Amino acid sequence: MIRTRTTTSVASMITQRNIARRSISSTPISHLRLYSSNTRANKATTTRDTTFQSDIYNDKHLRRTPIGSKAERIFNSHPAKATSLSSDGTIECPLESFQLLNSPLFNKGSAFTQEERKAFRLEGLLPPQVNTLDEQLERAYKQLCFLKTPIAKNDFMTNLRVQNKVLYFALVKKHINELVPIIYTPTEGDAIAAYSHRFRKPEGVFLDITEPDSVEERLSVYGKDKDVDYIVVSDSEGILGIGDQGVGGIRIAVSKLALMTLCGGIHPGRVLPVCLDVGTNNKQLARDELYMGNKFARVRGKQYDQLVENFIKAVKKLFPSAVLHFEDFGVTNARRILEKYRSELPCFNDDIQGTGAVVVASLIAALRHSHRDLKDTKVLVYGAGSAGLGIADQVVSHMVNHGLTLEEARSKIYLMNRNGLIMKSHAEKCTPQQNVYAKPDEDWAGIDTKSLKNIVGGVKPTCLVGCSTQAGAFTEEVIKEMYKHNPRPIVFPLSNPTRLHEAVPKDLMKWTNNDALIATGSPFEDVDGYRISQNNNCYSFPGIGLGAVLARSTIISDKMISAAVDELASLSQLKEGDSRPGLLPGLDVINNTSARIAAAVILKSIEEGTARIEQEEVPGKDGETVKVPRDFEQCVEWVKNQMWEPVYRPMVKVDHDPEFIQTNYNQNAEIKLFPFFFQFSYSTICLHLMSP
Repeated sequence: MIRTRTTTSVASMITQRNIARRSISSTPISHLRLYSSNTRANKATTTRDTTFQSDIYNDKHLRRTPIGSKAERIFNSHPAKATSLSSDGTIECPLESFQLLNSPLFNKGSAFTQEERKAFRLEGLLPPQVNTLDEQLERAYKQLCFLKTPIAKNDFMTNLRVQNKVLYFALVKKHINELVPIIYTPTEGDAIAAYSHRFRKPEGVFLDITEPDSVEERLSVYGKDKDVDYIVVSDSEGILGIGDQGVGGIRIAVSKLALMTLCGGIHPGRVLPVCLDVGTNNKQLARDELYMGNKFARVRGKQYDQLVENFIKAVKKLFPSAVLHFEDFGVTNARRILEKYRSELPCFNDDIQGTGAVVVASLIAALRHSHRDLKDTKVLVYGAGSAGLGIADQVVSHMVNHGLTLEEARSKIYLMNRNGLIMKSHAEKCTPQQNVYAKPDEDWAGIDTKSLKNIVGGVKPTCLVGCSTQAGAFTEEVIKEMYKHNPRPIVFPLSNPTRLHEAVPKDLMKWTNNDALIATGSPFEDVDGYRISQNNNCYSFPGIGLGAVLARSTIISDKMISAAVDELASLSQLKEGDSRPGLLPGLDVINNTSARIAAAVILKSIEEGTARIEQEEVPGKDGETVKVPRDFEQCVEWVKNQMWEPVYRPMVKVDHDPEFIQTNYNQNAEIKLFPFFFQFSYSTICLHLMSP
């Protein structure tokens, strides 16, 4: 049985649409919402799934038709939601026919039920067999397995992502260890480098340095007045260890957001990838006639800063609840931009803070396993760029949060760049951020400070971190020198992609008699039964981002990140006397890992007074505000209840009440809704939904 609130024919709706287009002013609606988390017909909330909501929308203006018995049962029961971000229940859909099949957020492909096919005018557009999601997964995986190269598999997954997001994320989740290296590092680096040659369909928003005043307009085209939970922006200068990739950097934003959904449960329709096209210093790209970005040299200085400033202002205005994630900015810009804006809005630099968080968590897990204390730890970072400095700063922050003074913590960190060990005499050659770790020259008199082996011998580091992109830099003699002073050396070769690793785990284990505690930047096979953990940022930023989103945090503080570090370290599966399980939990439990990290972040945000979530009303309960459980385990369950899952949900068909349209047309009412709705629902909406 299908229940409708009003009835009309498709022909009548089209007639009314044409009348409205001809006769009524098409002024935009300032409070229109494209996405909504609440599927109840009588309550509008902040956005989550795709529907039309605003103050002027109610039962008089729309009709909602639950399709199928399951949808009707849920629709009529009005299931309670914990917050406006909950994503369970039915999904409201205003599209039909080709528009529906072309929307990756709504499209179910061959899994549309017979009732849905009839209701949404799909009967002649699909083969007769109705498949389950599991059957679709089997078919998609078989197609994937026919492809022989990682880049071909990456292309396949990209095409699937822009066709059917539920199927895409369900496939990656089912084969997560196999497919994360395909959709992210290391394969995504190759896809980014070849972006202009492999381009098929645009995703995200491109902001052009030559039109800085158009930033707000460009962002609003993506969805003005639409709530967005998470934004990833890149200027593409430092992509995945392969450097400046110009406009191709949009792909790193898309990939990071895919991980936010896969690992952190952020709704894929609630994210926004952004590329700042400020030119490129990659001459190969600039000379390529197929290159799709600006071909002049990178713009720096006031023009660059103004573009960033305009972007930040537009984000604060258009998407006031969103968390902003800076990704792969160059070393000259990454830190200063983060420091300038981190007190203005909840923002986060993954290369600085995300990398630092996961590395420190691995370090703490290794120290606990080998019965050592963080305050006695010495860390040598080989490569003092954004990632290396981020790791150093996060180690220091964690040490300070656990009792050391700032000076004591910094004294335990040693940085090396292309000039060797950073010392006081190098002040003019280094950035202010690097110079805080500079060592007195007199302590290293007579020692070749450009030799990694000599520095290892002098420092006797507990942990050696590689962020240099210098393949093979951790040689046998370097590692054996470290092993001579440290019976359980902690070694993190982190440079990406794999070909740029400072050492491979097989060699590190061989040179240390399997005593090294290792985590890498890219995935590697087990070595002699020892699982090699990946210091992948997907262990840190999804949980931190999810926590900041759910808490509605005003900032992302150092203590919030330290809380995430402690929780991630506590999830290590290492056992007393057994190093085989690896430093970090596996990707197969990444959703649980992210939920627990998010809970730690939320509770710390509440403790610090930066959380706004408890100022929001519970959906459907006027006057009742959200309450976050203070018990940690209960908070984890509360978080999990908000996380999006890649499953097909029962659908509710949404369209306009034609009687209301005719009545207001006859009265010549100055209602802004109708021409905008019809234009939007039959064309523009498809563009909105084609991007994640």
